[in-house]
Amino acid sequence: MMRRIAVLDAPTNLGLRPPTPSSVPGCAKAPGALRDQGLLARLRARDAGHLTPPRYDPGDWRPGDGVCHAREISAYSVALADRIGAIIDRSEFPLVLGGDCSVLLGSALAMHRLGEAVGGRIGLVFVDGHSDFRHPGNASYVGAAAGEDLALVTGRGQADLAAIEGRRPYFRDIDVVVLGIRAQDEYRLDLQAAGILTRPVPALRAEGAARTAQWAHEQLAECVGYWVHIDVDVLDPAVMPAVDAPDPGGIAFAELEILLAGLVDTPHCLGVELTVFDPDYDPDGAYAAEIVNTVVAGLTPVTSPGAVPPRLLPGPADAPAPAPRRGNGRPPVDATRASAAQGTTPSAGRSPGPVSPGPVSADPLSGGPVSAVPGPPAPAADSA
Repeated sequence: MMRRIAVLDAPTNLGLRPPTPSSVPGCAKAPGALRDQGLLARLRARDAGHLTPPRYDPGDWRPGDGVCHAREISAYSVALADRIGAIIDRSEFPLVLGGDCSVLLGSALAMHRLGEAVGGRIGLVFVDGHSDFRHPGNASYVGAAAGEDLALVTGRGQADLAAIEGRRPYFRDIDVVVLGIRAQDEYRLDLQAAGILTRPVPALRAEGAARTAQWAHEQLAECVGYWVHIDVDVLDPAVMPAVDAPDPGGIAFAELEILLAGLVDTPHCLGVELTVFDPDYDPDGAYAAEIVNTVVAGLTPVTSPGAVPPRLLPGPADAPAPAPRRGNGRPPVDATRASAAQGTTPSAGRSPGPVSPGPVSADPLSGGPVSAVPGPPAPAADSA
């Protein structure tokens, strides 16, 4: 018996700033570009359709107005949560093709509904080149939801996005693991103060992708299941420049494949979303082909004959918070973890523990170190 994958297109670009004053972000084209590379046929997946987003129109938005497109993102998130819930109700494995990172709000809403229904907490494995943790408590203003999605789904920010249906937070801080951010991420201290565990690229590479996936499993052992978010800007721009905010120091395709395979190789992984690939920077489809190769190989544990349908672990909704977790090179943050569990947002104040740079893996495309290969000029758009 194999787990059947259902592919759902969520081609929203509402969470990004316009690349230029007269254009719109191209990531809304990503699902079509990936389908053009034979993704569904290679996964033997069911086509779960396409959820059309509202029109992209920043209008007269200005800094200080809150998150741009907030009303549209909120409505889209509810519709997306409905669609994801319907896939899970069929005992299928959802693969959501974004779109920008604001699709995480819909996935998070679906997971919170599911957790409430089964009486347990659902976790999040956040694989991203950036922490996306900007919020009113640590920034002078907010505006692009794709640069704020992790903050929003952990309850930080305006209620029309962070508390849809009165649910806040969608994921508790102690139920989130962040993988693949850059070592000097702008909000790394805020993540630490909140008690959100991270494994930046140097630590991920030092431990290896397979062991990192296992570590993430262990950190979410108190959850009844978990969702996986993947932003392809976790990859180094030397091998994946077709994103809105490329940032040097990322991982290679081979590492992402191993990481994905390890994360989904359990019935407690409930689904995966893929975000921020921009076909406008991929005119010949070469990067789309690489993404599809990686996703197909990484999801092999889901499609293999011995795979079993998603299964939630038993757990009461009021289960006590797990003991402080270790394993990311720093001591537990007991006080801040307690305040995070109560829904408050502690301020940053601790410096991160030492992170070993570890060996630099060879890039499977160039044969040289990933971090040493210069990428093409960054695209003009910026999700931040």
